[in-house]
Amino acid sequence: MNKNVLILATSPRKNANSSRLAEAFCKGVKDAGNSAEIVYLYNKQVGFCCGCLSCQRTRKCIIKDDVNYIVDKMSEADVIVWASPIYYYDVCAQMKTLIDRSNPLFGTNYKFRDVYFLASSADQSQDAMDGAIVSLQGWLSCYGKAELKGVVKALGVEQIGDIDGLPALDEAYLMGKAV
Repeated sequence: MNKNVLILATSPRKNANSSRLAEAFCKGVKDAGNSAEIVYLYNKQVGFCCGCLSCQRTRKCIIKDDVNYIVDKMSEADVIVWASPIYYYDVCAQMKTLIDRSNPLFGTNYKFRDVYFLASSADQSQDAMDGAIVSLQGWLSCYGKAELKGVVKALGVEQIGDIDGLPALDEAYLMGKAV
């Protein structure tokens, strides 16, 4: 069965290290014969949730930006992959904002079952991403049919390009290939 994989590259920086993980994962997915698309948030308009909960009635957000398009893609994906830099031991603000804005999916018959997390951190400690994983698990707790299937951690990367040559890129590729 051909899987439809949506990769959400949430870094505010173009060519970011976490985006490079997303691209390696995407290549693995495609090399395995599945379809994949990367949505980069650095060039999208993604406003903050205003908490009105209109989306629970209409299944669309009242805010007119790029999020309704992204949420529609999330709804149709078999697999969702989140890619984020780690800021202050948590996901970046852009990822958290998109998580909040994905509220129109709550209570729907969404397709995704498998979720992956790709993250890059300037910190080199193995636990540098624990808070980010907890944040993602909070979102997943609201989607009982889905589960976190894998995490790739790129540690000690701060500047764009620091990820070059690190095993995390191969790990992301292989994880994508195994989807």
